[in-house]
Amino acid sequence: MSAEAVDRVAVSGSRPSTPPQTSWFEFLLDEMLLENHLQKSHPDPVPVQLVIQFLEQAAKPSVNEQNQVQPPADNRRNRTLKLLALKVAAHLKWDLDVLEKGLTIPVLNMLLNELLCVSKVPPGVKHVDLDLSTLPPTTAMAVIIYNRWAIRTIVLSSFPEKQTKPGPHQMNMLNVVQQEKELTENILSVLKEQAADSIMVLEGSLGLKKDFYIHTLRTLDLLAADPSTANGETESSTAGLRISADELHCQVHYDLGGIFFQQGCSDQLAYEKAREHFQQTRELLLKFDLTLHVHLDEKRLAGYWNACRALTGALDPSDTQLNPYGQINSLIRTHNYQVSQLENITTTKKQQAKKQVSTNVDYAQGLDEVCHKLCVCNAVRDALQGEVLSVRFHQLLHKPRKHVVDFMLEVCTRSLDKDRSSETSKRKMVIFLKTLCESLAEPHLVFVVTAHKLFTELLKEEDRKILVEQMRKRSATVNLCAKPLPSFYDIPAAASVNIGQLEQQLILCLDARRIRQILIELHSMAERPFWRVNNKWEVPPDYINVILNIKDNLTKDLVYILMAKGLHCITVKDFAHTRQLFSACLELVTEFSPKLRQVMLNEMLLLEVRAHETGVAEGSNVRPPPDLVSRVRGYLEMRIHDLPLRQIVGEECVAFMLNWRENEYLTLQVPQQLVMNNPYIKLGQLLASTCKELPGPKESRRTAKELWEVVVQICSVSNQHKRNSDGRVSLIKQRESSMGILRFITFIKKLREPLVLTTLISLFVRFHSIDDIVNEVTAEYLAIWPSTLANMQAVDVEAVAVTVKELVTYALTLNPNNQSWLITQADIYFVTNQYSAALHFYLQAGAVCSDFFTKAVAPDVYTDQVLKRMIKCCSMLNCHTQVAVLCQFLREVDYMTAFKALQEQNSHDAMDSFYDYIWDVTILEYLTHIHHKRGESEKRQIAIKAIGQTELNASNPEEVLQLAAQKRKKKFLQAMAKLYF
Repeated sequence: MSAEAVDRVAVSGSRPSTPPQTSWFEFLLDEMLLENHLQKSHPDPVPVQLVIQFLEQAAKPSVNEQNQVQPPADNRRNRTLKLLALKVAAHLKWDLDVLEKGLTIPVLNMLLNELLCVSKVPPGVKHVDLDLSTLPPTTAMAVIIYNRWAIRTIVLSSFPEKQTKPGPHQMNMLNVVQQEKELTENILSVLKEQAADSIMVLEGSLGLKKDFYIHTLRTLDLLAADPSTANGETESSTAGLRISADELHCQVHYDLGGIFFQQGCSDQLAYEKAREHFQQTRELLLKFDLTLHVHLDEKRLAGYWNACRALTGALDPSDTQLNPYGQINSLIRTHNYQVSQLENITTTKKQQAKKQVSTNVDYAQGLDEVCHKLCVCNAVRDALQGEVLSVRFHQLLHKPRKHVVDFMLEVCTRSLDKDRSSETSKRKMVIFLKTLCESLAEPHLVFVVTAHKLFTELLKEEDRKILVEQMRKRSATVNLCAKPLPSFYDIPAAASVNIGQLEQQLILCLDARRIRQILIELHSMAERPFWRVNNKWEVPPDYINVILNIKDNLTKDLVYILMAKGLHCITVKDFAHTRQLFSACLELVTEFSPKLRQVMLNEMLLLEVRAHETGVAEGSNVRPPPDLVSRVRGYLEMRIHDLPLRQIVGEECVAFMLNWRENEYLTLQVPQQLVMNNPYIKLGQLLASTCKELPGPKESRRTAKELWEVVVQICSVSNQHKRNSDGRVSLIKQRESSMGILRFITFIKKLREPLVLTTLISLFVRFHSIDDIVNEVTAEYLAIWPSTLANMQAVDVEAVAVTVKELVTYALTLNPNNQSWLITQADIYFVTNQYSAALHFYLQAGAVCSDFFTKAVAPDVYTDQVLKRMIKCCSMLNCHTQVAVLCQFLREVDYMTAFKALQEQNSHDAMDSFYDYIWDVTILEYLTHIHHKRGESEKRQIAIKAIGQTELNASNPEEVLQLAAQKRKKKFLQAMAKLYF
């Protein structure tokens, strides 16, 4: 080896070597590698990065031989990757604080859904319908963790975030970022819709007093080895990490307090609930010497606690633990403005806290008197401590009122104990009083000061004479001046303070003229884009480029803010302010942009449609005015010429026309360009055509087939995934079909016309049952749809099942008495093995069509299929006597099933109390025989008594027997309704 080579080796050997980063696939090859990696002090990659890598790889679609992209395969590799991601989260002890900081909402949503899956949470069942006390420990804990994350995510999403502007090298990532943002917004919208359910689940968990267990690396390994060991069912249900009930309740109380506090803006009572939960959190925290499994921000908890007490009026001024702002707030709420309380508060040694209190109170509206008094107290305290008096105090002295001067002298007297105060304090007070006299322009106010007892006691007679003479000369000088010179105290506050205050006013203001005035003032102070002041101001992406291309910055800001505020007002149903804001914006853009003028006309149309539909939802039955219908038609007939359109406008216009039965109009030709830009317009055309041609199946089959194909396309997994530059398929793309169905469900929930909803229910029921004849769900008009599907593998079956449930549940919120929808809902519960719920809806369907079973239930409602399903529900619930009674309802009595049911001794119903509802003598004779055989003499006597009723005598006319049967049917069904309703 040469000398140079030796030198190179020596140099390279002396450098500290950085170990190479472990790749994700290495963890698949070595089972022990993950645990060893996580035990390192500084693992690379870090745990949350590993979760992202594992889930991204598990969600990567596969490519078949035809080079078509298929959904991620359910194979051993992907299952292992998901399990590895769960093990990393288990290593982090499911700390949501850590997971939320390191993972995006879509990734964390995927992770927690996997946790629900491996924890055997029943699929297709709403969490609010689960009884946590009966679930295995880790199953219950998985449900709690998911719902905690749901409400925490809602709260975190309401916090303002700083907007980041991408640099030139990041412009190619804008599409990916936009897609991730849309995915996040879709998830958030679902979480917000389910927020009430999540709150109920967590409130229910507070009633559980047992300890909880959550998956660890060990239990997940056991799960991988043998799925039957999941959910903590081994080792006496104590497998996993033990979480005490108090620790869980503490965390749940904290999270519930956060969501209720966030809801307090629109519901004042929510602040009361938040305060109660935060109080429980504080009490539970005091129990713990060491909180191993409670992860919360105690500073934020303290802030929440003080805020809740202030907002609910629970503050006590005498509470020594209150901070100065809390004390001030308490005094304001009790209207206690006494100088002694204000003065005591301003004696705080923390000057920064004192300034903060003054600033916050100064912003309070309608509290000028308190602001002035607090300002005076602070000034006297500053004077006695030798500090510079504030500009605010000097501004107050510029034009004071007599009562302010009187209050000032009272504070001075109280602050200075003449017998005990030092000479230094007295000398500082003299300086303050001289400054006060020099600052007052009105002679009579100066006289008030100089005549005060404190003034005469502190100042010597000579000093008083000199000061009075100076005041007299100054007064004469001022009177001789034609125009007084501006005082030093007229100097305005700093520009940055003014800008901040104006920006705050801009955020809060909903008056268009005032918004314009504020923007003019802001632009005179600084040239910057003020539409970015609040990151919650959002305009649709379709319009953003048109608005940002406006050359004049003031106009650009004004248009953006007026539109953003108007859109926000629509979401909170403040339609009056929206009309004012949109009208002002329309008037503004009409002057310079025909394109923006049409945009605003479209948005104002959407506003009127939503306002009218909201009125209908709240109970109004007024038909829309002809002008509104005409405007909706005009939009649907509009020819597009390079005009930005929002898809939702077309959606709501189509839903509006369907809701008001404008089927004839919708079937007319709509411009093809508008159909291409908005597929829901085509969907509306097909729905209208299908509904118009119902109930004749032959005539409606053609349009029904077209509608079927459109829905199949919506529910199919897209094979048009785009790859990144490194060949990987983005995690964002992995649930495109589900996101498409979510948007479709959102459109469906704008509909309320019964025939349209019945048609959609029929379509999705047919779609759902096409490959499952045994578990077929029934609905109206099933015959008009195709009976086969060419490419069933491409359909997202889970998403279709969710859509059916959501659609029927939504329809029943509009009309809970639609017997067809009730039967469909019952069938859905039946095929998902939720027998009690299924029986509830079967009974409800019979009740609504028979005036709560006072009349006979129509045979087309209680068909033999429905009755057999009711029989199976009772059988699966171990209600065997009910089975026997229901067997009589069939057109041909099913004696075999009835006898088999009566042989069961482990029955969970009232057994012999149902014998009065049996009218079939053969079944009653069999009951007598069974009880005699078992030696059950009392029950045998009840059965004999039932047989002996004269109206059941076989010699009676058929009409009498039928009346006896109908009487018992009604009473039995009423008794069942009381049990299951």
